[in-house]
Amino acid sequence: MIIDTHAHIYTSDSERYPIIDKPYAPPAGSGSPEGLIAEMDAAGVDKVMMVQTTTYYGWDNSFMRDTVPQYRGRARGVFTLDPEHPHSADLIYSLVDRAGMTALRTYPVRQGDYDHPGNRVLWAACRETGITINALIGNARYAAELASIMTDFPEVPVTLDHAIHLDIAADDYSEKLAATLGLADFPNMNAKLSFLATGSAGEYPFADMHPATRQIIDAYGPDRCVWGSDYPLDLWAPKTTYANYLQLFQNDLGLTGGEKDAIFGGTAERLYFSH
Repeated sequence: MIIDTHAHIYTSDSERYPIIDKPYAPPAGSGSPEGLIAEMDAAGVDKVMMVQTTTYYGWDNSFMRDTVPQYRGRARGVFTLDPEHPHSADLIYSLVDRAGMTALRTYPVRQGDYDHPGNRVLWAACRETGITINALIGNARYAAELASIMTDFPEVPVTLDHAIHLDIAADDYSEKLAATLGLADFPNMNAKLSFLATGSAGEYPFADMHPATRQIIDAYGPDRCVWGSDYPLDLWAPKTTYANYLQLFQNDLGLTGGEKDAIFGGTAERLYFSH
């Protein structure tokens, strides 16, 4: 079983699904759900978490709402909701029931806080519905705020997206790695291993990121790690391809058979497909 836990989807139908001003857009013809399924089939990937693309659609989840149920046998959805909107939490219940939502992606609010009352309301709704939080924090300073919320919501499963965007060439690389490793102390925290291509200063197989990947797997254990492609890769990880990113974990990281079973399938099945 191989589950891709991180694939963004797009449509060219901007009349039905309006896009935001100045979107971060994939190349023409890239990023469609049909293209994703084709990539999965060619690579032998069984299931996928389709992820709402806030950098393209903002908080409007309409495309995800209409698309994920079409692939219900193979897909579930990671939706995003504005933590400062008073009705966002109410939408969670509807999306869980009708649109295959099994995870909510959360962010710091516009004022710059992650531990914000609006995020706590969303966390409470996720606890009640039994879905997973995917936490996207781009700065290590938010790790303490995330830890504060996790302390109050120990029963909510959480996945740390992209290991706080590890980038080996950045000045804050060591700080982000330390924060990622520190969050492993929370037994409900899981790590998404989707940062190698974007965080590396080199080309495939991104050998400079292998030590950090091994540290994270050792800190969390493979039963709390997942693989994600970052589809469409020509936008989000242009130094590699869908098939090669999968091969990286299958062949180049020296993972054991048991580690692969957990990282490719077992952990993601528990977090996203067991509802």
